Amino acid sequence: MIRTRRTILGILTLAVGIAVCGGGAWAQTITQVNARVIAINIPGASAVSQVGTFIPGPATPFGQCTLPHPIPTLFPSFILPGAVLDPNRILVGSRSNFGAPLALNVGQEGSFLSIDPSQPGVLSVPPNFAQSGVQASTLGGAVQMFSANSPHWLNGVNNHGANTASYTGVSNPLGLSNNNAFGRLWPANAPFGDSGDGSSSILDPDGLPLKGAPSAIIGGVYVGDLTNRDKVLGPQHPQIIAGSLSKGAVGTAFLGPSPDGTCRAVFAVVTADGAIVQEHTQKGLDGIAPKGTVKPLLGRSWDLPNQGGEPRLGVLMNPYTATHFAAWQLFVSEPFNNTIAVINLVVFGTAPDQVFGLRPPTSSSVSRISSPSLKLPVDLAPVNRDAGSGTWASNTTLDEDSDFFVANRGDNTIVRMRQDGHVVGIRRVTIDSIPLENFAINGIATSVDGSKIYVTFTTPTNLQGGLLEVPAFSD
Repeated sequence: MIRTRRTILGILTLAVGIAVCGGGAWAQTITQVNARVIAINIPGASAVSQVGTFIPGPATPFGQCTLPHPIPTLFPSFILPGAVLDPNRILVGSRSNFGAPLALNVGQEGSFLSIDPSQPGVLSVPPNFAQSGVQASTLGGAVQMFSANSPHWLNGVNNHGANTASYTGVSNPLGLSNNNAFGRLWPANAPFGDSGDGSSSILDPDGLPLKGAPSAIIGGVYVGDLTNRDKVLGPQHPQIIAGSLSKGAVGTAFLGPSPDGTCRAVFAVVTADGAIVQEHTQKGLDGIAPKGTVKPLLGRSWDLPNQGGEPRLGVLMNPYTATHFAAWQLFVSEPFNNTIAVINLVVFGTAPDQVFGLRPPTSSSVSRISSPSLKLPVDLAPVNRDAGSGTWASNTTLDEDSDFFVANRGDNTIVRMRQDGHVVGIRRVTIDSIPLENFAINGIATSVDGSKIYVTFTTPTNLQGGLLEVPAFSD
Protein backbone atom coordinates (compact mmCIF):
# COMPACT_ATOMS: atom_id res chain seq x y z
CA MET A 1 0.00 0.00 0.00
CA ILE A 2 1.35 3.45 -0.90
CA ARG A 3 0.24 6.38 1.26
CA THR A 4 0.54 10.12 0.86
CA ARG A 5 3.06 12.11 2.85
CA ARG A 6 0.33 13.92 4.82
CA THR A 7 -1.19 10.58 5.81
CA ILE A 8 2.13 9.26 7.11
CA LEU A 9 2.45 12.23 9.44
CA GLY A 10 -0.87 11.22 10.98
CA ILE A 11 0.24 7.59 11.26
CA LEU A 12 3.42 8.54 13.07
CA THR A 13 1.53 10.93 15.33
CA LEU A 14 -0.76 8.11 16.45
CA ALA A 15 1.97 5.51 16.65
CA VAL A 16 4.72 7.37 18.46
CA GLY A 17 3.59 10.90 19.30
CA ILE A 18 4.92 14.08 17.74
CA ALA A 19 5.76 17.24 19.63
CA VAL A 20 7.54 20.45 18.86
CA CYS A 21 10.84 20.42 20.72
CA GLY A 22 13.15 23.32 21.36
CA GLY A 23 16.53 23.66 19.69
CA GLY A 24 18.48 24.17 22.92
CA ALA A 25 21.71 26.11 23.38
CA TRP A 26 24.30 25.14 20.77
CA ALA A 27 27.61 26.56 19.68
CA GLN A 28 26.51 25.74 16.14
CA THR A 29 23.15 26.89 14.74
CA ILE A 30 20.75 24.03 14.09
CA THR A 31 18.37 24.42 11.19
CA GLN A 32 15.58 22.08 10.19
CA VAL A 33 15.68 19.72 7.25
CA ASN A 34 12.39 18.31 6.01
CA ALA A 35 12.35 14.56 5.41
CA ARG A 36 10.49 12.65 2.76
CA VAL A 37 9.11 9.40 4.16
CA ILE A 38 10.02 6.55 1.81
CA ALA A 39 8.85 3.52 3.80
CA ILE A 40 7.28 2.53 7.13
CA ASN A 41 6.53 -0.73 8.96
CA ILE A 42 10.17 -1.86 9.01
CA PRO A 43 10.64 -3.21 12.55
CA GLY A 44 13.96 -2.22 14.09
CA ALA A 45 15.15 -0.45 10.93
CA SER A 46 18.93 -0.27 11.32
CA ALA A 47 21.81 -0.40 8.84
CA VAL A 48 21.17 1.36 5.53
CA SER A 49 23.03 1.78 2.24
CA GLN A 50 22.34 2.68 -1.34
CA VAL A 51 23.44 -0.35 -3.37
CA GLY A 52 25.74 1.56 -5.73
CA THR A 53 27.44 0.31 -8.87
CA PHE A 54 29.60 -2.78 -8.70
CA ILE A 55 32.68 -2.07 -10.78
CA PRO A 56 32.68 -4.44 -13.77
CA GLY A 57 36.30 -5.42 -13.87
CA PRO A 58 39.31 -6.63 -11.85
CA ALA A 59 41.50 -4.37 -9.76
CA THR A 60 45.28 -4.46 -9.29
CA PRO A 61 45.83 -2.95 -5.84
CA PHE A 62 48.79 -4.77 -4.28
CA GLY A 63 51.41 -5.97 -6.73
CA GLN A 64 50.25 -7.42 -10.02
CA CYS A 65 47.43 -9.63 -8.81
CA THR A 66 44.01 -9.38 -10.42
CA LEU A 67 40.54 -9.85 -8.97
CA PRO A 68 38.24 -11.59 -11.48
CA HIS A 69 34.56 -12.52 -11.50
CA PRO A 70 32.83 -9.36 -10.24
CA ILE A 71 29.06 -9.22 -9.76
CA PRO A 72 28.34 -7.75 -13.23
CA THR A 73 29.94 -10.84 -14.77
CA LEU A 74 28.36 -13.52 -12.59
CA PHE A 75 24.98 -11.96 -11.70
CA PRO A 76 24.03 -9.51 -14.47
CA SER A 77 20.26 -9.90 -14.02
CA PHE A 78 20.43 -8.89 -10.32
CA ILE A 79 21.72 -5.38 -11.09
CA LEU A 80 19.25 -4.45 -13.84
CA PRO A 81 16.79 -1.57 -13.28
CA GLY A 82 14.17 -2.71 -10.77
CA ALA A 83 16.16 -5.77 -9.70
CA VAL A 84 17.12 -6.43 -6.09
CA LEU A 85 20.58 -4.84 -6.51
CA ASP A 86 19.64 -2.10 -8.94
CA PRO A 87 22.36 0.49 -8.07
CA ASN A 88 19.74 3.08 -7.12
CA ARG A 89 17.88 0.93 -4.60
CA ILE A 90 18.29 1.21 -0.82
CA LEU A 91 19.16 -1.75 1.41
CA VAL A 92 17.65 -1.52 4.91
CA GLY A 93 18.24 -3.89 7.81
CA SER A 94 15.32 -5.03 9.97
CA ARG A 95 14.69 -7.24 13.00
CA SER A 96 11.84 -8.97 11.14
CA ASN A 97 11.81 -11.87 8.68
CA PHE A 98 8.57 -10.44 7.21
CA GLY A 99 6.97 -13.86 7.40
CA ALA A 100 9.87 -15.95 6.11
CA PRO A 101 10.25 -19.09 8.28
CA LEU A 102 12.96 -18.75 10.93
CA ALA A 103 16.10 -20.90 10.65
CA LEU A 104 16.33 -23.03 13.80
CA ASN A 105 18.82 -22.47 16.63
CA VAL A 106 20.97 -19.91 14.81
CA GLY A 107 19.70 -16.66 16.22
CA GLN A 108 16.97 -14.06 15.98
CA GLU A 109 14.92 -13.00 13.01
CA GLY A 110 16.38 -10.35 10.76
CA SER A 111 16.57 -9.35 7.13
CA PHE A 112 17.65 -6.83 4.55
CA LEU A 113 15.04 -5.27 2.32
CA SER A 114 15.75 -3.75 -1.08
CA ILE A 115 13.64 -0.60 -1.53
CA ASP A 116 13.02 1.62 -4.54
CA PRO A 117 13.33 5.22 -3.26
CA SER A 118 11.77 6.78 -6.39
CA GLN A 119 8.16 5.94 -5.50
CA PRO A 120 6.03 9.11 -5.15
CA GLY A 121 4.12 7.93 -2.06
CA VAL A 122 4.97 6.17 1.19
CA LEU A 123 5.57 2.43 1.10
CA SER A 124 3.83 0.57 3.94
CA VAL A 125 5.64 -2.78 4.04
CA PRO A 126 3.26 -5.75 4.56
CA PRO A 127 4.35 -7.75 7.63
CA ASN A 128 4.24 -11.20 5.98
CA PHE A 129 5.04 -10.50 2.35
CA ALA A 130 8.10 -12.82 2.42
CA GLN A 131 6.43 -15.92 3.86
CA SER A 132 7.46 -17.88 0.74
CA GLY A 133 10.98 -17.80 2.21
CA VAL A 134 12.69 -16.60 -0.98
CA GLN A 135 13.48 -13.22 -2.55
CA ALA A 136 9.84 -12.19 -2.48
CA SER A 137 8.52 -8.89 -3.81
CA THR A 138 5.63 -6.60 -2.85
CA LEU A 139 4.12 -3.19 -3.65
CA GLY A 140 4.71 -3.64 -7.36
CA GLY A 141 8.37 -4.52 -6.84
CA ALA A 142 9.10 -1.37 -4.84
CA VAL A 143 10.01 -3.54 -1.82
CA GLN A 144 11.89 -6.82 -2.22
CA MET A 145 13.39 -9.26 0.25
CA PHE A 146 17.16 -9.50 -0.20
CA SER A 147 18.06 -12.03 2.52
CA ALA A 148 16.77 -13.18 5.92
CA ASN A 149 17.45 -15.64 8.74
CA SER A 150 15.50 -18.34 6.94
CA PRO A 151 16.47 -21.85 5.72
CA HIS A 152 16.57 -20.80 2.06
CA TRP A 153 19.68 -18.72 2.84
CA LEU A 154 21.71 -21.18 4.93
CA ASN A 155 25.48 -21.11 4.39
CA GLY A 156 25.29 -24.85 3.82
CA VAL A 157 23.29 -24.44 0.60
CA ASN A 158 26.46 -23.38 -1.22
CA ASN A 159 29.02 -24.52 1.39
CA HIS A 160 27.85 -27.79 2.95
CA GLY A 161 31.22 -28.51 4.60
CA ALA A 162 31.64 -25.11 6.26
CA ASN A 163 32.03 -24.84 10.04
CA THR A 164 29.09 -22.42 9.91
CA ALA A 165 26.94 -24.35 7.42
CA SER A 166 23.89 -24.17 9.71
CA TYR A 167 23.96 -20.36 9.88
CA THR A 168 22.51 -17.76 7.55
CA GLY A 169 24.09 -14.48 6.53
CA VAL A 170 21.55 -12.20 8.24
CA SER A 171 20.19 -12.29 11.81
CA ASN A 172 19.43 -9.13 13.80
CA PRO A 173 21.60 -7.10 11.38
CA LEU A 174 23.36 -4.03 12.76
CA GLY A 175 25.89 -3.18 10.06
CA LEU A 176 26.35 -3.36 6.29
CA SER A 177 29.31 -2.68 4.03
CA ASN A 178 29.24 -3.25 0.27
CA ASN A 179 32.40 -4.17 -1.58
CA ASN A 180 31.56 -2.30 -4.78
CA ALA A 181 35.19 -2.59 -5.89
CA PHE A 182 35.57 -6.31 -6.49
CA GLY A 183 33.23 -8.27 -4.27
CA ARG A 184 29.96 -8.75 -2.45
CA LEU A 185 27.77 -7.43 0.37
CA TRP A 186 28.86 -7.90 3.98
CA PRO A 187 26.30 -7.63 6.82
CA ALA A 188 27.30 -7.62 10.50
CA ASN A 189 24.89 -9.24 12.95
CA ALA A 190 24.12 -9.78 16.62
CA PRO A 191 22.11 -13.02 16.25
CA PHE A 192 22.17 -13.75 20.00
CA GLY A 193 22.13 -10.15 21.23
CA ASP A 194 25.15 -8.09 22.18
CA SER A 195 26.50 -10.61 24.71
CA GLY A 196 26.31 -13.71 22.48
CA ASP A 197 28.42 -14.74 19.51
CA GLY A 198 28.38 -12.28 16.65
CA SER A 199 28.31 -13.07 12.95
CA SER A 200 29.39 -11.49 9.70
CA SER A 201 28.83 -12.71 6.17
CA ILE A 202 29.59 -12.43 2.48
CA LEU A 203 26.40 -12.47 0.42
CA ASP A 204 25.89 -13.03 -3.29
CA PRO A 205 23.16 -11.02 -5.04
CA ASP A 206 20.70 -13.89 -4.52
CA GLY A 207 21.06 -13.34 -0.76
CA LEU A 208 22.90 -16.63 -0.25
CA PRO A 209 26.31 -16.83 1.41
CA LEU A 210 29.15 -16.79 -1.09
CA LYS A 211 29.16 -19.55 -3.70
CA GLY A 212 32.57 -20.85 -4.76
CA ALA A 213 34.11 -19.35 -1.63
CA PRO A 214 37.92 -19.23 -1.34
CA SER A 215 37.63 -21.19 1.92
CA ALA A 216 35.38 -24.24 2.23
CA ILE A 217 35.62 -23.91 6.02
CA ILE A 218 34.22 -20.37 6.03
CA GLY A 219 31.99 -20.46 2.99
CA GLY A 220 30.26 -17.12 3.36
CA VAL A 221 29.57 -16.83 7.11
CA TYR A 222 31.84 -16.03 10.09
CA VAL A 223 30.50 -16.83 13.58
CA GLY A 224 32.13 -16.64 17.02
CA ASP A 225 35.53 -18.36 16.87
CA LEU A 226 34.42 -21.02 14.35
CA THR A 227 36.18 -19.21 11.50
CA ASN A 228 39.33 -17.98 13.23
CA ARG A 229 42.53 -18.36 11.21
CA ASP A 230 43.64 -21.49 13.11
CA LYS A 231 40.24 -23.15 12.53
CA VAL A 232 40.37 -22.33 8.81
CA LEU A 233 44.03 -23.08 8.02
CA GLY A 234 44.76 -25.54 10.82
CA PRO A 235 46.51 -25.32 14.22
CA GLN A 236 49.89 -24.91 12.53
CA HIS A 237 48.67 -21.46 11.46
CA PRO A 238 47.86 -19.57 14.68
CA GLN A 239 46.21 -16.17 14.56
CA ILE A 240 48.57 -13.31 13.77
CA ILE A 241 46.57 -11.12 16.18
CA ALA A 242 44.17 -12.72 18.66
CA GLY A 243 40.45 -12.04 18.30
CA SER A 244 37.01 -13.51 17.62
CA LEU A 245 33.37 -12.62 17.15
CA SER A 246 32.70 -13.54 20.77
CA LYS A 247 30.17 -10.70 21.14
CA GLY A 248 27.54 -9.26 18.83
CA ALA A 249 28.85 -7.57 15.68
CA VAL A 250 27.66 -3.95 15.89
CA GLY A 251 29.40 -2.30 12.92
CA THR A 252 31.56 -3.07 9.90
CA ALA A 253 33.63 -1.43 7.16
CA PHE A 254 35.49 -2.64 4.06
CA LEU A 255 39.27 -2.39 4.46
CA GLY A 256 40.16 -3.41 0.90
CA PRO A 257 42.29 -6.21 -0.52
CA SER A 258 44.57 -8.05 1.88
CA PRO A 259 48.14 -6.75 2.04
CA ASP A 260 49.40 -10.37 2.00
CA GLY A 261 49.42 -10.55 -1.82
CA THR A 262 46.36 -12.78 -2.18
CA CYS A 263 44.15 -9.78 -3.06
CA ARG A 264 41.31 -11.33 -1.05
CA ALA A 265 38.86 -8.92 0.51
CA VAL A 266 39.31 -7.94 4.17
CA PHE A 267 36.64 -6.34 6.35
CA ALA A 268 36.84 -4.79 9.81
CA VAL A 269 34.10 -5.67 12.30
CA VAL A 270 33.53 -3.99 15.67
CA THR A 271 32.01 -6.14 18.41
CA ALA A 272 29.84 -5.03 21.33
CA ASP A 273 32.73 -5.29 23.81
CA GLY A 274 34.70 -2.69 21.83
CA ALA A 275 37.09 -5.08 20.09
CA ILE A 276 37.87 -4.90 16.37
CA VAL A 277 38.52 -7.95 14.21
CA GLN A 278 39.41 -8.46 10.55
CA GLU A 279 37.97 -11.09 8.23
CA HIS A 280 39.93 -12.47 5.27
CA THR A 281 37.85 -14.40 2.74
CA GLN A 282 40.45 -17.16 2.41
CA LYS A 283 42.41 -17.23 5.67
CA GLY A 284 39.72 -16.50 8.22
CA LEU A 285 39.50 -14.16 11.18
CA ASP A 286 42.26 -12.34 13.07
CA GLY A 287 42.03 -9.58 15.60
CA ILE A 288 42.91 -5.96 15.03
CA ALA A 289 42.39 -4.41 18.47
CA PRO A 290 41.41 -5.80 21.88
CA LYS A 291 38.13 -5.27 23.68
CA GLY A 292 37.67 -1.77 25.03
CA THR A 293 39.52 -0.14 22.15
CA VAL A 294 36.14 1.27 21.10
CA LYS A 295 33.84 2.30 23.95
CA PRO A 296 31.72 -0.85 24.50
CA LEU A 297 28.01 -1.18 23.84
CA LEU A 298 27.82 -4.38 25.88
CA GLY A 299 24.99 -4.27 28.40
CA ARG A 300 23.88 -0.80 27.32
CA SER A 301 20.46 0.18 26.02
CA TRP A 302 18.98 3.25 24.40
CA ASP A 303 17.22 5.80 26.58
CA LEU A 304 13.48 5.72 27.23
CA PRO A 305 11.12 5.83 25.41
CA ASN A 306 13.21 4.54 22.46
CA GLN A 307 14.94 1.71 24.30
CA GLY A 308 13.81 -0.93 21.78
CA GLY A 309 16.39 -2.33 19.39
CA GLU A 310 20.00 -3.38 19.77
CA PRO A 311 22.51 -0.52 20.15
CA ARG A 312 24.80 -0.17 17.14
CA LEU A 313 27.50 2.15 15.81
CA GLY A 314 28.94 3.44 12.55
CA VAL A 315 32.31 2.58 11.00
CA LEU A 316 34.06 4.36 8.13
CA MET A 317 37.44 3.69 6.52
CA ASN A 318 39.78 6.28 5.04
CA PRO A 319 42.53 4.70 2.91
CA TYR A 320 43.75 8.02 1.56
CA THR A 321 45.70 8.94 4.69
CA ALA A 322 48.05 6.05 3.96
CA THR A 323 51.41 6.08 2.28
CA HIS A 324 53.18 2.79 1.60
CA PHE A 325 52.72 0.74 4.78
CA ALA A 326 51.64 3.79 6.76
CA ALA A 327 48.31 4.43 8.47
CA TRP A 328 44.81 3.74 7.21
CA GLN A 329 42.18 5.24 9.47
CA LEU A 330 38.94 3.90 10.89
CA PHE A 331 36.33 6.32 12.24
CA VAL A 332 34.02 4.59 14.74
CA SER A 333 31.10 6.28 16.50
CA GLU A 334 30.84 5.76 20.25
CA PRO A 335 27.19 6.50 21.05
CA PHE A 336 27.25 6.32 24.83
CA ASN A 337 30.49 8.32 25.07
CA ASN A 338 29.34 11.00 22.59
CA THR A 339 32.65 10.68 20.76
CA ILE A 340 34.09 9.31 17.54
CA ALA A 341 37.17 7.10 17.81
CA VAL A 342 39.89 7.58 15.18
CA ILE A 343 41.92 4.40 14.87
CA ASN A 344 45.19 4.29 12.93
CA LEU A 345 46.09 1.04 11.19
CA VAL A 346 49.26 -0.24 9.56
CA VAL A 347 50.28 -3.44 7.81
CA PHE A 348 51.44 -5.85 10.50
CA GLY A 349 53.38 -9.11 10.30
CA THR A 350 55.63 -10.65 7.68
CA ALA A 351 54.89 -12.17 4.28
CA PRO A 352 52.91 -14.25 3.55
CA ASP A 353 50.98 -13.55 6.77
CA GLN A 354 50.51 -9.81 6.68
CA VAL A 355 47.39 -8.35 8.29
CA PHE A 356 46.13 -4.98 9.44
CA GLY A 357 47.01 -3.94 12.98
CA LEU A 358 47.13 -0.92 15.29
CA ARG A 359 49.83 1.60 14.51
CA PRO A 360 52.50 1.37 17.21
CA PRO A 361 52.91 2.58 19.83
CA THR A 362 49.45 1.57 21.02
CA SER A 363 49.09 4.82 22.98
CA SER A 364 49.11 6.78 19.70
CA SER A 365 46.93 4.41 17.69
CA VAL A 366 43.57 5.71 18.95
CA SER A 367 42.39 9.31 19.37
CA ARG A 368 38.90 10.71 19.85
CA ILE A 369 36.77 13.47 18.39
CA SER A 370 34.63 15.21 21.01
CA SER A 371 32.01 17.86 20.27
CA PRO A 372 28.89 19.30 21.95
CA SER A 373 27.11 18.45 18.67
CA LEU A 374 27.43 14.69 19.30
CA LYS A 375 24.29 13.33 21.00
CA LEU A 376 24.25 9.51 20.97
CA PRO A 377 26.06 9.32 17.59
CA VAL A 378 24.65 6.05 16.31
CA ASP A 379 26.00 5.97 12.76
CA LEU A 380 28.35 7.57 10.23
CA ALA A 381 28.22 8.04 6.45
CA PRO A 382 30.64 9.58 3.95
CA VAL A 383 29.61 12.92 2.47
CA ASN A 384 31.44 11.70 -0.63
CA ARG A 385 31.39 7.93 -0.89
CA ASP A 386 34.26 6.26 -2.75
CA ALA A 387 32.47 4.92 -5.79
CA GLY A 388 35.22 4.66 -8.40
CA SER A 389 38.23 2.95 -6.86
CA GLY A 390 38.80 -0.65 -7.92
CA THR A 391 40.53 -1.11 -4.58
CA TRP A 392 38.25 0.53 -2.00
CA ALA A 393 34.86 1.49 -3.49
CA SER A 394 32.23 1.00 -0.77
CA ASN A 395 29.44 2.72 1.11
CA THR A 396 31.74 2.71 4.16
CA THR A 397 34.79 4.23 2.41
CA LEU A 398 35.46 7.96 2.55
CA ASP A 399 36.53 9.45 -0.74
CA GLU A 400 39.70 11.50 -0.61
CA ASP A 401 39.35 14.49 1.79
CA SER A 402 35.62 13.79 2.28
CA ASP A 403 33.69 15.07 5.29
CA PHE A 404 31.28 12.67 6.98
CA PHE A 405 27.74 12.83 8.31
CA VAL A 406 26.89 11.77 11.87
CA ALA A 407 23.42 10.51 12.79
CA ASN A 408 22.57 11.59 16.34
CA ARG A 409 19.99 9.29 17.90
CA GLY A 410 19.80 11.48 21.00
CA ASP A 411 18.21 14.52 19.35
CA ASN A 412 17.45 13.43 15.77
CA THR A 413 20.05 15.68 14.23
CA ILE A 414 22.52 15.10 11.41
CA VAL A 415 25.95 16.67 11.78
CA ARG A 416 28.31 17.32 8.92
CA MET A 417 31.85 17.02 10.29
CA ARG A 418 35.34 17.27 8.88
CA GLN A 419 37.84 14.53 9.57
CA ASP A 420 39.56 16.74 12.15
CA GLY A 421 36.28 17.05 14.10
CA HIS A 422 35.32 20.54 12.94
CA VAL A 423 31.52 20.86 12.71
CA VAL A 424 30.43 22.24 9.32
CA GLY A 425 26.66 22.21 9.85
CA ILE A 426 23.79 20.60 11.79
CA ARG A 427 20.25 19.77 10.66
CA ARG A 428 17.31 18.60 12.75
CA VAL A 429 15.21 16.00 10.94
CA THR A 430 11.54 16.97 10.65
CA ILE A 431 8.44 15.83 8.76
CA ASP A 432 6.25 18.64 7.43
CA SER A 433 8.53 20.96 9.44
CA ILE A 434 7.53 19.31 12.74
CA PRO A 435 10.37 17.83 14.84
CA LEU A 436 9.66 14.27 15.92
CA GLU A 437 9.75 13.14 19.52
CA ASN A 438 9.43 9.50 20.71
CA PHE A 439 11.12 8.66 17.43
CA ALA A 440 14.85 7.99 17.02
CA ILE A 441 17.04 7.92 13.95
CA ASN A 442 19.06 4.71 13.84
CA GLY A 443 21.12 4.64 10.65
CA ILE A 444 22.47 6.90 7.92
CA ALA A 445 23.76 6.56 4.36
CA THR A 446 24.43 8.89 1.46
CA SER A 447 23.49 8.49 -2.18
CA VAL A 448 26.34 7.68 -4.53
CA ASP A 449 26.00 11.08 -6.20
CA GLY A 450 26.13 12.82 -2.81
CA SER A 451 22.83 14.68 -3.22
CA LYS A 452 20.71 12.75 -0.70
CA ILE A 453 20.92 11.35 2.80
CA TYR A 454 18.96 8.22 3.75
CA VAL A 455 18.01 7.78 7.40
CA THR A 456 16.41 4.85 9.21
CA PHE A 457 14.32 5.37 12.34
CA THR A 458 12.82 3.29 15.13
CA THR A 459 9.99 3.91 17.59
CA PRO A 460 9.26 2.82 21.19
CA THR A 461 7.40 -0.30 20.09
CA ASN A 462 9.99 -1.04 17.38
CA LEU A 463 7.08 -1.81 15.02
CA GLN A 464 6.79 1.44 13.10
CA GLY A 465 10.40 1.82 11.98
CA GLY A 466 11.11 3.10 8.52
CA LEU A 467 13.22 4.94 5.97
CA LEU A 468 13.51 8.68 5.34
CA GLU A 469 15.23 10.81 2.71
CA VAL A 470 16.61 14.32 3.27
CA PRO A 471 18.74 16.54 1.04
CA ALA A 472 22.47 16.62 1.67
CA PHE A 473 23.89 19.92 2.94
CA SER A 474 27.22 21.70 2.77
CA ASP A 475 27.10 24.12 5.74
